[in-house]
Amino acid sequence: MTLTSRLAVVALASLLATGTAFAQTAAPAAKTDTKTTTAAPMDKKAPKEHSAESLECSKQADAKGLHGKERKKFRSECIKTAKAGMAAPAAEKK
Repeated sequence: MTLTSRLAVVALASLLATGTAFAQTAAPAAKTDTKTTTAAPMDKKAPKEHSAESLECSKQADAKGLHGKERKKFRSECIKTAKAGMAAPAAEKK
């Protein structure tokens, strides 16, 4: 065998070997197919509706420009006082 034919055989063999390495696998079955047959409600992914107190406290936190931990702490205290029947601390100052 000549050098050229050996190189051709090696090139062909490497192409065949790499073709299987890069082959795509079958796509996994869609999860929506399994959910349609079960009785589980699809409303789990629906966004949770917020209470009026929560929305008002969010507006107050936005007005103050609060972010992160400060916003979370403010909203928590605001919602507690609103549910207790008292006016929110920020609402009294206005």
